[in-house]
Amino acid sequence: MTTPTSQERMPALYLSHGAPPLADDPVWPGELAAWSAGLPRPKAILMVSAHWEEAPLALGATTTVPLVYDFWGFPRHYYEVRYAAPGAPALAESVRKLLRGAGTPVQDVPDRGLDHGAYVPLVEMFPAADIPVLQVSMPTLDPAGLYEIGRKLAPLRDEGVLIVGSGFFTHNLAALRHAGGGVPGWSSEFDDWGQRSLEAQDIDALLDFEHKSPAGRLAHPRTEHFAPLFVTLGAADGELGEQRSVIDGFWMGMAKRSIQIG
Repeated sequence: MTTPTSQERMPALYLSHGAPPLADDPVWPGELAAWSAGLPRPKAILMVSAHWEEAPLALGATTTVPLVYDFWGFPRHYYEVRYAAPGAPALAESVRKLLRGAGTPVQDVPDRGLDHGAYVPLVEMFPAADIPVLQVSMPTLDPAGLYEIGRKLAPLRDEGVLIVGSGFFTHNLAALRHAGGGVPGWSSEFDDWGQRSLEAQDIDALLDFEHKSPAGRLAHPRTEHFAPLFVTLGAADGELGEQRSVIDGFWMGMAKRSIQIG
């Protein structure tokens, strides 16, 4: 029996999306599944992944197309994962209207499927693949610009759309290769600072994280994995007091902190 689709105001999420081996982790898939079980059922899902940067802002496929296996060197079975979620043409049209009406250019890339930043967590959270999904690109990595895009998209939450920013709370693979085992100090320090800044509702500090956080440039030498957070924060503008970390801890030295607002 299918759970009725929600028409209530949906929360906005930022999640650390993991890599293809997430499916084999003994803990994390269960955390994602428990999280989604506590959410209202979305009418549709709007995904903003760290793995799609394109300007102007691009709308991905609105029909079911093959996934984008944007990783290399993994065992074959990771390239055989399928997630045939329905397309979301109605959501795409709503996004076009909201962004173009606010002066933000939009383009369509109709053959662009979901990348691993989108489908890897969705496989664990909504395994039936029966909720329409639309992925949109990040047209910039500027925190303030992404925050403003999130604000423009916020009305979708009242239409039952779950807005998800998908990144990683700390992400420096090169530094991890030289760190040995355990959690490096720069990762734990940034994670602690990020948690405290979110709890303090300090948007200004988060927007300027490269300068105001400890080890910000080590935690994110390139900002694409933190950037989706700003879309989430913009979509939840004024509700940061309702923020909570649903998942925390570390995976291979990276902070997997994931938050829900609303």
